[in-house]
Amino acid sequence: MYPNFNFEIINSDPNSNARCGKLTTPHGIVETPNFIFCATKAAIKGLSPTAMKAENTQIILANTYHLMLQPTSEIVKQLGGLHEMMGWDGPMFTDSGGYQIFSLGHGSISSEIKGKRNSTRPNTLLKITEEGAKFRSYIDGSLHLLTPEKAIQIQRNLGADLIVVLDECTPFHVDKTYTANSMHMSHRWALRSVEEFKRENNYAQALYGIIQGGVYEDLRKESADFVNSNEFFAHAIGGCLGSDKNQMHNIVGTTMSMLSQNRPVHLLGIGGVSDIFNGIIHGIDTFDCVHPTRLARHGGALVPHSLKLIEADPSKTEHFNLLNNRFRSDEKAIDPECGCSTCKHFSRGYLHHLFKAKEILGLQALTAHNVHFMNRLMQSIRNAIKDGTLEQERKKWVS
Repeated sequence: MYPNFNFEIINSDPNSNARCGKLTTPHGIVETPNFIFCATKAAIKGLSPTAMKAENTQIILANTYHLMLQPTSEIVKQLGGLHEMMGWDGPMFTDSGGYQIFSLGHGSISSEIKGKRNSTRPNTLLKITEEGAKFRSYIDGSLHLLTPEKAIQIQRNLGADLIVVLDECTPFHVDKTYTANSMHMSHRWALRSVEEFKRENNYAQALYGIIQGGVYEDLRKESADFVNSNEFFAHAIGGCLGSDKNQMHNIVGTTMSMLSQNRPVHLLGIGGVSDIFNGIIHGIDTFDCVHPTRLARHGGALVPHSLKLIEADPSKTEHFNLLNNRFRSDEKAIDPECGCSTCKHFSRGYLHHLFKAKEILGLQALTAHNVHFMNRLMQSIRNAIKDGTLEQERKKWVS
């Protein structure tokens, strides 16, 4: 069903389940483990596709929910699909809109796992039924029904290489009965997604199945068995991953132990450096998150833990906040060992000035740095897996 796609495991870590692989798509090869940057509305905020390539990016992601509303998937198709419209010639991934169903209906998953970010968005979800999710557009209030079939049709129009079945992403605060019923509905939606995918399969796309089940091991096992036994090219771990990072790490590890080892596995919406190392140790192949680019827009420059130790930085974050006054006259690059365009040309003091002066160049420069940081991180991880030095490498990047 996927003749133009392939996943090959190249190296395995002798001390964990970490692995290096080669994910082949019609638009090129993705070396795994890798990080997928979020071009949510068909654009990376702050960087062009050319600049993304210059910082060694291999793959990016666009969002089905946002693009179905603006400019619509039909317009994207008319403009040549995402690749031609954006001017990006590398591999692309699209989600299905399922995460948005969750966030519209229950609030942001980020508030539960990744940052306690409160959302003031109006609740535009009207109803979730067996048919699909009915909601109002946040743009103009128009009514829409997103069904499993429609999600596949939209992603077919968008033209990404890697696409995802529609699911409901359940939050932490619901009970096991709700989680189980939602998971079973998501499985039925997944089967409908597969049928729609097969109906007009042009061999230019590959389909990911999603593992749900919340924090419940028996439900995760049931969902893992479901995706293992169906015609998916790859798997994605979704749904609520717990109330804190420890529980998230346990759920990821438990779920990975249940999945087929010959398919690539994606961890949806996770992008913290410590979380990436934890996922990779359990065998995760790809990650996506808005964190690196969003952080850059607020003055945050990602740096390895080893640099924070050298500079005796007291914060427990994975970044420098360049808005802090201590950087005002700092002549150093963000990271002297970083090879990004920003660290080659700009000082911390200049970047501090750009943000204080509200110059767009500041967010562009920090976005380039954070993108390069993530790509540098993933390359170092791939090298460490090959060399059997993953734990030593982890200590350079994580406190």
